[in-house]
Amino acid sequence: MLNTLTILAAEAEAEGSATPYLVGGGMLILLLVLLMAVVSFGGGREHS
Repeated sequence: MLNTLTILAAEAEAEGSATPYLVGGGMLILLLVLLMAVVSFGGGREHS
C-alpha cells in the first residue's frame, strides 16, 4: 500500500495539480476535526 501511495505521489508531483500548502492545510483541518470529535465524544467521562 505504501508503494502505491509513493507512485501516486510521484505522479501528482509531475502534474503539479495540488500545492503542498493546500494538502497540508487540508490535513491540518482534518486532524483538528478528528481531535474535536474525540474530545467531544470522551467529554464528561470519569477516569478509570
